Amino acid sequence: MGERFQYGGQAVIEGVMMRGPSSVAVAVRKPEGEIVVEVQPQLPLWKRNRILGLPFIRGTVVLIEALILGIRGLNRSAVLAGEEEESLTAAEVFWTGIMAAVLAVALFIALPTGAVYVARAYLPGVWLQNLVEGIVRISVFLAYVVLISRMEEIRRVFMYHGAEHKVINALEAGHELRVESAREHSTVHPRCGTSFLLIVMVMSVLVFSLLGEGNLWWRVLSRLAVFPAVAGISYEFIKLTSRFAGQRWAGWLMAPGLWLQRLTTGEPDDSQLEVALQALQAVVQN
Repeated sequence: MGERFQYGGQAVIEGVMMRGPSSVAVAVRKPEGEIVVEVQPQLPLWKRNRILGLPFIRGTVVLIEALILGIRGLNRSAVLAGEEEESLTAAEVFWTGIMAAVLAVALFIALPTGAVYVARAYLPGVWLQNLVEGIVRISVFLAYVVLISRMEEIRRVFMYHGAEHKVINALEAGHELRVESAREHSTVHPRCGTSFLLIVMVMSVLVFSLLGEGNLWWRVLSRLAVFPAVAGISYEFIKLTSRFAGQRWAGWLMAPGLWLQRLTTGEPDDSQLEVALQALQAVVQN
């Protein structure tokens, strides 16, 4: 018997994108108040190729696929919400993804690595250097989250993020998919992408310490080369802890990621929960 499918998604502009076993749905509330739902067939890559679904490989695959689907969902939601006139082409989605990846590498790999390389004379030993590099990386990430959370548009997105978590928590608890039941659930979830990113940064301290010192180019390029391994380990970690979420040891390990989600989620109103529920119901039924 196969592993039970774990539903997930992300907040988009005035709505929620949900991923199901064989489809992706985007639900958006239009300016006039109507909720529009678009469903597209979409098999996960790990379902199309068994190798891509193997432990420690699937983490990178899921991350890349989430980036692509996320860009598509954000773009499509902007069109449906009336903020854009037309959707991006496949080529434009590709280059947008490349630009997002380059920005992430610059902020979370090149910047921390370069800062520690400059200060290496004051940081004896590869373990201390990587510890400081990890602290800088996490600090940059937290500063980024705090900064964007102050933007009004992003605060609304974070409220939809909370709505996404609430309805998935209701589904996984076996409760009826209605606003009244979803309202009672938490805005945090153990498999959230926010938690995943934090785990990646913590795991990178351990993995990058195995790469030695070397010059600046070696440090940056070697970290890029082993990033798939970091993502793979982090993904297995988050799946393991979420599976045993009721155990005390798992609760302690998940706690930092759940705390961080308090910054990236907001308490949604009933109208936002309604949008999230329609997105989830669309993929559950397909």
